[in-house]
Amino acid sequence: MKIAIISTAFPLRGGIAHYVSLLRDHLSKRHQVSIITFKRQYPKFLFPGKSQEEKGAAAGEQPSPQVIDTLNPLTWFKAGRMAARLNPDLLIFKYWMPFFAPAFGTIARVAKKRSACRVLFICDNVLPHEKTPVDKMLTGWALKAGDSFIVQSKSVEKDLRSLIESPSYKLVPHPVYEIFGGSTDKTEARRKFGLMQDEKVILFFGYIRKYKGLHVLLEAVSKALASVRFTLLVAGEFYDEERSYREQIDRLGIAGSVKVFSDYIPNDEVAAYFSAADVVVLPYLDATQSGIVQIAYNFNKPVITTDVGGLAETVIHGKTGLVVPPNSPEDLAAAIVAFFREKLGELFSSGVSEQKRLYSWDNLVNAIEELSGHEA
Repeated sequence: MKIAIISTAFPLRGGIAHYVSLLRDHLSKRHQVSIITFKRQYPKFLFPGKSQEEKGAAAGEQPSPQVIDTLNPLTWFKAGRMAARLNPDLLIFKYWMPFFAPAFGTIARVAKKRSACRVLFICDNVLPHEKTPVDKMLTGWALKAGDSFIVQSKSVEKDLRSLIESPSYKLVPHPVYEIFGGSTDKTEARRKFGLMQDEKVILFFGYIRKYKGLHVLLEAVSKALASVRFTLLVAGEFYDEERSYREQIDRLGIAGSVKVFSDYIPNDEVAAYFSAADVVVLPYLDATQSGIVQIAYNFNKPVITTDVGGLAETVIHGKTGLVVPPNSPEDLAAAIVAFFREKLGELFSSGVSEQKRLYSWDNLVNAIEELSGHEA
């Protein structure tokens, strides 16, 4: 079948773009796939990052047509007409926040009016982490242009069913991110970050906003260090005020045990951070699911996470990691101490190797085909 994808995509950066690249690659094994992406994804005042485009190598990637400007409705109609001219059997939208609802809803309706395509939304989120009063209205309007849906956690399933009556959908867990390659030599990775070979290392990875709970993790680190020595690697661009986190580190007296790399991490550098770590920590205050778990699993790394959204569906307590209550530095500290004192790394890594087989791209492709009526 002919498939068109509307989403952020290379040369734009970030987890959604990585996801779409992998989705295209796996769909292309059996289908003809095109992508239409943004020429301006966010206005500058909504994007606190340093750049919206990928840095460094992106092997095998070819830029997708950059058409959509979220601030220019004329480009939404242009993208809809372009999608219709591709004459796709299926038009896929990667949906993750209401900011894109007006553009996506318009593109979908224009394309459906001018072609016989069906529309499928792959929903990372239905309602966002940081909600506003208009979120339900915007999201509901966009999603009502859809014929079918993929949701990737039970919490997103619940939100979808609250907005769309009797939706045609499948729940498919977020597949593992393979785009970053495999693990690199642990000793060499640690040397890159000034770490000792036998050092205990935990990793917080990804852009930093309040709902991701880095401030809670820093409190937990200060408590855990009383029982076990380790280093926290923080790797990601700050979307909050970086100074407040630096001040918290100094106030807690943990500067000697925290290394901060405050920049967007390009694709070709991701493996080094995960290879250097013993465990990845997600201290989120709110979430639906997180691609960070799937990156960790790609590198066979266990995860300590909070019990929010769908995270506990993916991180199996006692098998692939540990799950603790959110916003509790005490519980998070106890989990970090237990991980190292009880030497759980090897046991959990084995569990990850087994569990991640459930998170294959084939499962997602099969679900898309079934929902579109084009089973292989």
